[in-house]
Amino acid sequence: MRTPEDGADDAEVWPGSPAPLGAHWDGTGTNFALWSAGAAAVDLCLFDPDGTEHRHRLQETTHQVWHGRLPGVGPGQRYGYRVHGPYDPASGARWNPAKLLLDPYTRAVDGDLELHPALFGFPFETGESGTADPRDSAPYVPRGVVVHDSFPWDGDRRPGTAWSDTVIYEVHVKGATERHPDVPPALRGTYAGLAHPSFVEHLRSLGVTAVELLPVHHFVSEPHLLRRGLTNYWGYNTLGYFAPHAAYSSAGSGGAQVTEFKAMVKALHAAGIEVILDVVYNHTAEGDHTGPTLSLKGIDNGGYYRLAGDNPARYTDYTGCGNTLDVRRPAVLALLMDSLRYWVTEMHVDGFRFDLASALARSFHDVDRLSAFFDVVHQDPVVSRVKLIAEPWDVGEGGYQVGNFPPLWTEWNGKYRDTVRDVWSGAHVGVRDLAYRLTGSSDLYRSDGRRPFASVNFVTAHDGFTLADLVTYQRKRNEANGEDNRDGESHNRNWNGGVEGPTDDPAVQALRARQVRNHLTTLLLSTGVPMLTAGDELGRTQGGNNNAYCQDNEVSWLDWDAVDADLLAFVGRLVRLRRSSPVLRQEAFFEGHEIPGTGGTRDLAWFAPDGGQLTTADWFDTRLQTIGMYLDGRGIRHRDERGRRVVDDSYLVQLHAGPEPVTVELPGPPWADGYEFAVSTEYPTGVPPRPAVVAPGPIEVPARTVWLLRVLRRP
Repeated sequence: MRTPEDGADDAEVWPGSPAPLGAHWDGTGTNFALWSAGAAAVDLCLFDPDGTEHRHRLQETTHQVWHGRLPGVGPGQRYGYRVHGPYDPASGARWNPAKLLLDPYTRAVDGDLELHPALFGFPFETGESGTADPRDSAPYVPRGVVVHDSFPWDGDRRPGTAWSDTVIYEVHVKGATERHPDVPPALRGTYAGLAHPSFVEHLRSLGVTAVELLPVHHFVSEPHLLRRGLTNYWGYNTLGYFAPHAAYSSAGSGGAQVTEFKAMVKALHAAGIEVILDVVYNHTAEGDHTGPTLSLKGIDNGGYYRLAGDNPARYTDYTGCGNTLDVRRPAVLALLMDSLRYWVTEMHVDGFRFDLASALARSFHDVDRLSAFFDVVHQDPVVSRVKLIAEPWDVGEGGYQVGNFPPLWTEWNGKYRDTVRDVWSGAHVGVRDLAYRLTGSSDLYRSDGRRPFASVNFVTAHDGFTLADLVTYQRKRNEANGEDNRDGESHNRNWNGGVEGPTDDPAVQALRARQVRNHLTTLLLSTGVPMLTAGDELGRTQGGNNNAYCQDNEVSWLDWDAVDADLLAFVGRLVRLRRSSPVLRQEAFFEGHEIPGTGGTRDLAWFAPDGGQLTTADWFDTRLQTIGMYLDGRGIRHRDERGRRVVDDSYLVQLHAGPEPVTVELPGPPWADGYEFAVSTEYPTGVPPRPAVVAPGPIEVPARTVWLLRVLRRP
């Protein structure tokens, strides 16, 4: 190995430029630039294919950016940094040049993280002290890769799906196709597998308009998982904010993963499907004060992370993952915004879902809706134009902020999830709360000018029970995670149908299947943006594990040999119905006003079982388990792109969550002259047998059933 001290490589380093940050090839050489406010010196380390390291001291520093240009260095070059400075954890300083550090701006990552004591900045065996560990971490950590960003995007067209038309499919890149029989083995579990025609056709037939990919920023597994022989499957442990996760590439990790990711995006766009990334800008893979030194911790610990004010040796942890990025600092804010712009402009993604977004909004202790992060996003000409979804909570005090994000943002509506689960598990939910959730949650999103599509409605997500497990298990079964079943949510607002776990009882099986259909029907008939979790349309189970973040195996992967064909047909039917019915995906909140010329009907009306409209007392009744929601397609307030009035069919949604059948009175004129069944959760595919047309008046609704009735009117 040659080092700066022997001077062998210094002559090859030209001054270069402080911008842009990262490694950028210009055709004849590569410019390297790294921000570190407190470093005493920075060594750029280049690696030969056999692992031989060549160190180059960067002599230039401009505005706290260390930079240099190496002629002749090009795409495929593996590299990292060693940053010199004081090692004094008590003051927040953790520089240690024995640790090879990943460039936070690298576009590609090569190599795996191997558990070894050298990963840690301090002598791990004796615990943290003021002594820097002298062992070289290079053999055990990933390296950055210089890439060439060229790609034939010609013909790529972003779908540009309107929020009100969007149906999101949350999916894991590997889990989607790892067991798919029609995807070639070499492509399973990869970006190319996700873009394979067989999987794309599944998305198209299902009718979804966007995939929301669980984290694809390059991530590594936590040391505590590696010690137990497990890995981080979900990916919420980011190491590189610009690099697509290398393990999802079928083409290798020397830069080809970037091209493969772009090809996936292009293929999905060609099918009319947007690509939304689940991004983790709130914390990194370096963990707390006992965690490894892999990148930011060794570059400028106090410059990147929020350190505890009374003890800079510790981190402020709003994320539950050991550290929190300090978005109050300009360099950190620039890192996040540069990353977001890169994924939009260079990788052509269509939006982002921000994990634990409240952590990004914190100024000191409170969540600040006008924080610098939101200001910068709002005015950014690139990022402000794509879909922005917040997970509106973190684990800190005051971190639950559903409904409190500013305009431009949509939110995972946790209140929607909780209310719908409560309804179908038999809990006593007020009619008022349920009505708000079914109609876009105007109580949460209307006051600041946002629209119903600010609410991303969901019943399940990657985190928690699958839908099949939600109706099968009362208690979580997370023993395989190695934490004695202490991890994962214990209060799941669910009901198992009276029997815990799998059963051969046909009556219980039928009840559970209907409950799955009830959840999905409620979701897809609600105003707002529905999000389906991959596999729920197939009947996927995780065996009761509601925190399968470390299960990179058959527990988590979609099982394409065990598809519930009736359920798949049911979900496809509902999605298609929603996409063809503007009244089910309104762009403005309902007013409840009478529609002129209709004889007294309203754009939205609520009916009690006796056929009368709900009274004020009914509105606050927590015992009422049967309601009718009337949607008049003549009262839609938005217009089409040419300014023409939008008119649709009218519907009555009859929702009955009670355990026994109930007789309801279907309202007659002027509301309807008759009704036609569009969907009934009583039947496996949602299609009732004939006669499908019923007259106004009394009719029995089966226990735990949702009907969607299309209104019929005489000419």
